[in-house]
Amino acid sequence: MVRLSSYAALLSGLASSMAAGIPSRRAMVVHEQRNLPAHFANSGTPSPDTPINLKIALTASDMAGLEERFWDVSTPGNALYGQHLSFEETKVFAGPTPDTVSAVTAWLNENGINNITTTGAFDDWLAFTIPISTANSLFDADYQTFTEVGGSTQLTRTLAYSLPADLQQHINLIHPSTDFVRKFQSPKFRASVPGSSLNNNTARALGAPTSCNSVVTPTCLQDLYGIPTTPATQTSNILGVSGFIDQWPQTADLKTFLGGLRPDIASTTTFTLQTLDGGSDPQAARDAGIEANLDIQYTVGVATKVPVTFISVGENNQDGIDGFLDIMNNINAQTAPPHVLTTSYGFDEPDLTSAMANQLCNAYMTSGTRGVSILFASGDGGVSGSQSQSCSTFIPTFPSGCPFLTSVGATQDVTETAASFSSGGFSAIFARPSYQTTPVATYLTALGNTNAGKFSTTGRAFPDVSAQGVDVEIVDGGETGTVDGTSCASPIFASVIALINDRLVAAGKSPLGFLNPFLYANPSAFFDITTGDNPGCNTNGFPARAGWDPVTGLGTPNFASLLAAAGA
Repeated sequence: MVRLSSYAALLSGLASSMAAGIPSRRAMVVHEQRNLPAHFANSGTPSPDTPINLKIALTASDMAGLEERFWDVSTPGNALYGQHLSFEETKVFAGPTPDTVSAVTAWLNENGINNITTTGAFDDWLAFTIPISTANSLFDADYQTFTEVGGSTQLTRTLAYSLPADLQQHINLIHPSTDFVRKFQSPKFRASVPGSSLNNNTARALGAPTSCNSVVTPTCLQDLYGIPTTPATQTSNILGVSGFIDQWPQTADLKTFLGGLRPDIASTTTFTLQTLDGGSDPQAARDAGIEANLDIQYTVGVATKVPVTFISVGENNQDGIDGFLDIMNNINAQTAPPHVLTTSYGFDEPDLTSAMANQLCNAYMTSGTRGVSILFASGDGGVSGSQSQSCSTFIPTFPSGCPFLTSVGATQDVTETAASFSSGGFSAIFARPSYQTTPVATYLTALGNTNAGKFSTTGRAFPDVSAQGVDVEIVDGGETGTVDGTSCASPIFASVIALINDRLVAAGKSPLGFLNPFLYANPSAFFDITTGDNPGCNTNGFPARAGWDPVTGLGTPNFASLLAAAGA
């Protein structure tokens, strides 16, 4: 019980504080809200004193203007095509205004939050740590602990939060808040390849080694797609490889891989390492990462002599979204970013709110204005998302649904048919971009009423392209084996683009940058895949057909045709 004398003193103190100018609470409006995803369950309320690391994404000065420049520099035939922006030029558009920074900072200060760190490529994030009780009060939130059903992911999230009405124009989102993503999965490794002894001296049929129907090697790709073995020459033409979830490539495995499958180049050829969020690359055999080894072996081993950088994103962040944000902040902050970035990880689109999906998508668009080609594996669940799962409507993947990047599906066999796991479909967040208008409309007309109501007929369609993704041979932990997945296809296609960029840069031209307007303008530069489908959600999914389709995109690369189309 509060004594009367203490109560009087409390009232006196409150009156003094109000007279001193403590602001009254501002009118609040809901900024984001959602229902709890079925794959997570509430597992309790955290202690009010539990600290939570929060970040506020500030609005850009002129994101619409940046997008206009993005299309200008990315569209063949435009007078500004290939005239990519510098970091300083990009920051004018992507950075927040001084008014935005001061308004949001003042609000935090008014609420006793003074230890604020400015982060992001363009000083467009404000980071701070506060107790959960303060976060709940500040944002009208209800942070709870949620656990993945049948999984190991545990998140502290809220199903809704609010912002002062006068600050909504200055803030894109608060993170973490309403996004519920599950941990990434790496591909399965099958050891002891039958009939393979890490050499390519096999008979040929149909333009590729006969072994390519059971084991895919760099030589298979060279023969299937016409990929040259001529060494690249441009040291500025860097091919970046994203690394997450403590997946580490091994130099010893790469040496074995090159010695057996690329004996024409030095087996000591390697990659450089860049780290963030506590990333690393330990080299003990027990630390070998299947995904990381795959990505490095099929960039270093396919894009001959192109400089490859492995970007190891450590676990010093709160979830996979943080890692995705951080790697793009890192790329966009560089004076000379890599010309190509391939990533073999992703999410189910419904796991992210539209605010977060747009935040990341705009980061990819920003990279495109800088001349970076962003490629992502489309996923391995057919029409059921990033991984096979039960569903009643089709689940698009993210970031593949973002229109500012290139999504890569998978094929198999020498005659090339769609891999059944190749994720593809239509975004429920992003509208269809103009470069897809005609080919996607043609596909939907041919599809008719098949799977009607299970997907958005107006969404951004994916994948854009494809490459081999079944029985791809790698070395992992000293063992030879094979892996499947669109995570095989993305580094392969990225290597093709890196080799084309090498020719362009050598000729004094700009790298390709954002690829899709160029790719869709040149459908004849692909081997069209017309068989197969991507089943899921108790359906056969989408069928491959002549022209673009949501299983293999435009098809697999014809290097010579793409090179000619690029004018290299």
